[in-house]
Amino acid sequence: MLHRFMSGILATTLAFGMYIPTIMSISAKEQIEEIKKEQTPSFEENDFEYWTNDSKAKQKLVDFVKNATNPNSKDFIPIENRIAVFDMDGTLLSETNPYYFEWMMFFHRVLDDPTYKAPENIRKFVEDVAEPAVYDGKVSDEIDAQFSEYQAEVYKNMSLDEYEKYVQDFMDLPVNGQDGITYGESFYMPMRNVVDFLQDNDFQVYVVSGADRLTTRAAVTKELGIPANHVIASDSMIEASNEGDEDGEFYGYTKDDELIRGEELIKKNLKTNKVIAIAREIGIQPVLAFGNSSGDESMAIYTITDNEYPAEAFLLLCDDTQRDHGNTEKAKKVADMCKKDGFNTISMKNDFKTIYPEKAEKSEIIDETGEAIE
Repeated sequence: MLHRFMSGILATTLAFGMYIPTIMSISAKEQIEEIKKEQTPSFEENDFEYWTNDSKAKQKLVDFVKNATNPNSKDFIPIENRIAVFDMDGTLLSETNPYYFEWMMFFHRVLDDPTYKAPENIRKFVEDVAEPAVYDGKVSDEIDAQFSEYQAEVYKNMSLDEYEKYVQDFMDLPVNGQDGITYGESFYMPMRNVVDFLQDNDFQVYVVSGADRLTTRAAVTKELGIPANHVIASDSMIEASNEGDEDGEFYGYTKDDELIRGEELIKKNLKTNKVIAIAREIGIQPVLAFGNSSGDESMAIYTITDNEYPAEAFLLLCDDTQRDHGNTEKAKKVADMCKKDGFNTISMKNDFKTIYPEKAEKSEIIDETGEAIE
């Protein structure tokens, strides 16, 4: 705010020259002093208990936030511009036990939910195509596109409250690949530190995910305390329960209606779509971006390019194969991308003191046949 106010004074000086002493009244001086008082340093420490002491990535983030909150620093960022965007799967939440959260819930819905009978074509897709591809590590773009279509269909007609409860109930089930914890507990402990740290320092934290918006919203509001309106993700149709085949543009919502999930996917929130969604829904360029894959590269580039304020991007490397089901080949590709684009890297192997709650113990992943896999 201060730099904008001073810019206004400079413009007035250029326009009126010698008359500036008159315009620069006592009232204006008092206003400047008031702004300075309001913008006193407000840095809040965090113990980062789940990070290693010598983590360079952690220190880079701490220094960034310390400067951003200090109005005497050249790298000060006004509160309204302290926007941080996070991917979810693989950045905040495990995507290797054994795959994306929403995929595992989809498998559960189709194969193991006693309250739901899946259409035969969807069941066959899961049993014959999707599950083998996940456990073999060979999910193609075509399989992913088919999943997105079927995902919308298997939850259609659920009210938004019912769906939120369904997601959060699934989060209480044991995760496949870590003994002792649930899917909800597979949010990375060090990244919980980061979210808390940023929120304590007046950063607005948004989750910008490629997963379904209502799925993401239910997960992060429960586990991370991120507001529901700070979730940007892929969208499926939402309809009024009595709307039928009538378009919502012409149908009038009634007291007898409730909002339900539709069966049509609207848009996947990946790559450049993430950038467009940030511009549309936030309207302010972020100053911090966190991701873990090429799907987050566009969002990270957008954050650090031509920014009015200092900006950084941090990408996680899934390089821990001792405590987690890491993927060193993918980690190397992401590290190379970060070097090319000027992003910071966070090594799960070297920067994370712990990944999950202490009770977690890495275990074999059990595939669709009941067999343990590498």
